[in-house]
Amino acid sequence: MIRLHKWKLLFIAVLTNLTILLTLAVGEIKFWREIDWLDIVAESGVCLLAGLWLVFTLNSRPKGSVTTLLALGLGCIFIGSFQDLMDEVIAIPDASPWRGSIESVLMPVGLIILTLGLYHWHKEQLLLSQQRQRQEQDYRDYRLQDRLTGLGDARFLMQQLSQLQLRCQQQHTPLAIVLLDLDDFDTINRRYGHREGDRLLQELTEVLLLNVRRCDLVCRYAGDRFAVLLPGAGEQLAQQLGAQLQDAVAHFAYKTTRGETIYHSASTGIATDTGTPADALLTLATQRLLQAKDSRTPRVA
Repeated sequence: MIRLHKWKLLFIAVLTNLTILLTLAVGEIKFWREIDWLDIVAESGVCLLAGLWLVFTLNSRPKGSVTTLLALGLGCIFIGSFQDLMDEVIAIPDASPWRGSIESVLMPVGLIILTLGLYHWHKEQLLLSQQRQRQEQDYRDYRLQDRLTGLGDARFLMQQLSQLQLRCQQQHTPLAIVLLDLDDFDTINRRYGHREGDRLLQELTEVLLLNVRRCDLVCRYAGDRFAVLLPGAGEQLAQQLGAQLQDAVAHFAYKTTRGETIYHSASTGIATDTGTPADALLTLATQRLLQAKDSRTPRVA
């Protein structure tokens, strides 16, 4: 991702080098005994952290106006703190207009630009949070996120299932879980390769997210198996929603990198909460899923 921002980094590097050259041109390097090493350590830390924040930001974001504001603000803070560090090793005459001017200007300007960037980043995150609600509900932890699909993993599923059980019991509302498994997915991996299979899972994730309610939660349980938590859904509604997900998968025309079109079918196992522990509810859904897979003929075209 950081390769997308090479010109931003080059611009900041050029400005930093210009700052070094101008400081050396108007000042003289201090004697060893004149250097305050405690200040060196403190200001080096500030400079290092500003540089790390800049790299982390650019390495985690695409191009865009928000990224530019964040990079520009952090770049100003980095150059300002770097100039402050150089003041500890290079003596600049008191009469020089260069003395203290760089950090005095760049630091507040950088903070203002960074604040503006953070404001727009905040608005961006609110929009993304609305879009990711079906993946996260009200809890976010990247350590419990499946890297391939961006969905919560099996640990996240168990955590959310336990919490939803407690909430639904307190509110006296039903809760159901749907396990959805692609039929004959191994054939795709054998015929087209695992990379193509991974692409298929990523695109199917989007299909599932588009076909669940706003209050539902989609997780990747294991391999090509997904889990959908349905708060407020009894047996009948869960069956309807499960059938809709199967239809959505069946009508999804996946395009391979070779340009071929592949259709799929999926089996589901549905279980409604009757006060059983989360692992028992998940086991019941798994058993019903296996029964459904045994009773149908998989189709892959």
